[in-house]
Amino acid sequence: MANFYTDNPELKHHLNHPLMQKIVALKERDFSDAEKYDYAPLNFDDAMDSYDKVLEIVGEICGTTIADNAEGVDHEGPRVVDGHVEYAEGTKANLDLCRKAGLMGMSMPRRLGGLNFPITPYIMAADIVSRADTGFENLWGLQDCAETIYEFASDEQKERFIPRVCKGETMSMDLTEPDAGSDLQSVMLKATEQPDGTWRLNGVKRFITNGDSDIHLVLARSEDGTRDGRGLSMFIYDKRDGGVTVRRIENKMGIKGSPTCELVYKNAKAELCGSRRMGLIKYVMALMNGARLGIAAQSVGVSERAYREALAYAKDRKQFGKAIIEFPAVYEMLAVMKAKLDASRALLYETSRFVDVYKIYEDIAKERSLTPEERKEMKAYSKLADACTPLVKGMGSEYCNQNAYDCIQIHGGSGFMKDYACERLYRDARITSIYEGTTQLQVVAAIRHVTTGTYLSMIRNYELQPFAEELSAVHAQLMDMTSTYEAAVNKVLEAKDQTVTDFMARRMVEMAGNIIMGYLLLQDASRNGEFKKSAEVYCKLAQAEVAKHADFIANFSVADVEAYKA
Repeated sequence: MANFYTDNPELKHHLNHPLMQKIVALKERDFSDAEKYDYAPLNFDDAMDSYDKVLEIVGEICGTTIADNAEGVDHEGPRVVDGHVEYAEGTKANLDLCRKAGLMGMSMPRRLGGLNFPITPYIMAADIVSRADTGFENLWGLQDCAETIYEFASDEQKERFIPRVCKGETMSMDLTEPDAGSDLQSVMLKATEQPDGTWRLNGVKRFITNGDSDIHLVLARSEDGTRDGRGLSMFIYDKRDGGVTVRRIENKMGIKGSPTCELVYKNAKAELCGSRRMGLIKYVMALMNGARLGIAAQSVGVSERAYREALAYAKDRKQFGKAIIEFPAVYEMLAVMKAKLDASRALLYETSRFVDVYKIYEDIAKERSLTPEERKEMKAYSKLADACTPLVKGMGSEYCNQNAYDCIQIHGGSGFMKDYACERLYRDARITSIYEGTTQLQVVAAIRHVTTGTYLSMIRNYELQPFAEELSAVHAQLMDMTSTYEAAVNKVLEAKDQTVTDFMARRMVEMAGNIIMGYLLLQDASRNGEFKKSAEVYCKLAQAEVAKHADFIANFSVADVEAYKA
């Protein structure tokens, strides 16, 4: 019987990272919950054993039920019945199993019904679920919207809504509108305050994932006469109160089991979450960062499945008297797929650990004053998380698409047919580089970490970390790439022209990402010899990419931008 956790030793490698000792101690407040809850861990080893056992349950459910249901869900999909969503039968079975296994509200505190898991093992579960069924990960993974309620809602709202999520009620974030898209400042869904302190919402939302969920976080315009982000607030809408109907479910290329809805709000009762006017400025930014980490995990899950499907087919398929895996054109492709998978996964869990540390400190700050050293550490990890989130979402989703493409290529004509899973994977992968901010928007978010030196500082820090002597050639390659990257960035910034900086942003961000992922693989290979090949292959790939971008920048002038303008 397949288990998508135990069959993948790379996951345990990342779960057992040295920084987890600090994360667990902070998350568990030195294991004080053990006195109140019989399922709370007594010490670090007990906590890690708990994460391991729960991930094993996730792996078992995914390796059997969810993976087995994926094809049927893709064919059947959800439908609209009387203004509400009816899930595919396989989706209903998946949700039911996850609820019974207690896999909802994983990162929420025990006092609110959750498992009190750090972000890292939760993101690992998302990685596993996505490998089984990318579309279902959207429904299951939207439980992380509860994080926004936990961070910003009133204590009374937390007590009412979070236990419901932990028991298995679903969530959605209703942000986008027909005329807004990624420009959320243009949101016009109207929120009107009532004499009793409640609010009424009127308008339309579009492209809402799992739009008929039980609990919605809604971005709406609360301030009359405003047209920008300062007039927007965040609201909680409870499906039990009614007032929202599903007009249609989008007919999509992929992730067909995940209903992407157009919603009509007609005097729907809602309540303010947090403070007025902070909806976009503060709350959506936090919500989106969590969602982007989730999409990065989803991307890694698809990459994992694509690599495994391609590898299995290449071993089995014979041409000209031998298995096609023996041909250099094929085994090179597979090695690059594996290197991209391992690189994006390394960055995913590095980012999740950064998020863990700063978010736990933020939570502790609600209970007591942080020491100056703790506050400094929180700010440092917050900056690292802010730098790495767009990097892993942007480059991880691009690698996911590339691996899905190469998976079909290895299958040849058979991969174009629906007989093989790779055809569905290819369709499912395509959205990862679009939703929760396109790759181009991730570059916009990341570029300031190039221009202010955050990435270079990270790289210099990685450069000083110990590494296995047999990997000294890889380390030398990375140092050489860093010099090339630094020179290229300096050339762009010396032009003192914002248009040129914006034009070159993607190249500079990708160069930084290539080097950072190279160093992370160097660390992984130094701790675990199983990553040695990926470290070597990825650094060869990264070296070529960095050289390509540097050459383009070196031979480009300000005047050349005109040739690219529409």
